[in-house]
Amino acid sequence: IQGLSSLGDRPMILFVILLLGYVIILGGNSIIMFVTLTDPKLHSPMYFFLCQLSFVDIVYTTSTIPKMLAGFLSEVSVISVPGYFLQMHFFNQLSGTGHSILTVMAYDRYVAICHPLHYTSIMTRRVQMLLIAGAWGFSTFCPLPVTTIALLRPYCGPNVVKHGWCDFSSVRRLVCADTSVDNIVSLFFATLSLLIPGVLILTSYIFIGISISKMGAGQRLKAFRTCAAHLTVVSISFTSAAFVYISYRVTNFSPEVRIIVAVLYAALTPFLNPVIYSLRNKELQESIRRTLVRFRNCITKKHG
Repeated sequence: IQGLSSLGDRPMILFVILLLGYVIILGGNSIIMFVTLTDPKLHSPMYFFLCQLSFVDIVYTTSTIPKMLAGFLSEVSVISVPGYFLQMHFFNQLSGTGHSILTVMAYDRYVAICHPLHYTSIMTRRVQMLLIAGAWGFSTFCPLPVTTIALLRPYCGPNVVKHGWCDFSSVRRLVCADTSVDNIVSLFFATLSLLIPGVLILTSYIFIGISISKMGAGQRLKAFRTCAAHLTVVSISFTSAAFVYISYRVTNFSPEVRIIVAVLYAALTPFLNPVIYSLRNKELQESIRRTLVRFRNCITKKHG
């Protein structure tokens, strides 16, 4: 895996930035998972879905960033063929899972704002589990045809992948056969994995907007606060995905620029999720504060 080796000494700067970002991703999302699982005040559907999103962000970044960091420290970054296709599949799957869970969270906000009196009867534990299972099932299905086609292709030329991790568009350039079908299948399922969540999220917010327009000023402000964090994360996630898509189809971009754009996409949303939700959500802030106080009291008693 070539990575950013062609940039000389500059990758060490990227190594430090990426390492710090990865530590913050692990720490921030782990804190959110811990407080949502241990604080009884956060045992609601919204925080259950947020916990799932934090888990996906941790696994998603762990599927690529540690291997990239190891590549920065060695002259040649090598990966086995089975390892390559496994990483490629899980990276695409987990990316889709993140978008699918954001879709589920949009539906949760729709029910909470548009049907507040029936919220608890609609968003039962069984429904929550079915929604999460559907999110994982959809994101598992979408990359399977692409991975299968890539796995069955003949490879007889160079074995250097010009990317930071295992990527379908990069390995496709190494195929010793016609890849027109691969391009069509890849484009179709990539569009499907983004379009369906995007349309469902947009539909949810259209109904939310209609409902909010009928509310009073106080209720409207409360509804906006409820949706602000989720809407911010959705905007960043889908905008960065669009930039990556454009960078792969504009020939003027150098391979190094494409890799940097892809790295930013892979790390940006998981990095910003805990920051955005912590800043926008008072309940989460208070829960984190209570957890830190409990830890401090435990340490004080132990040393006392």
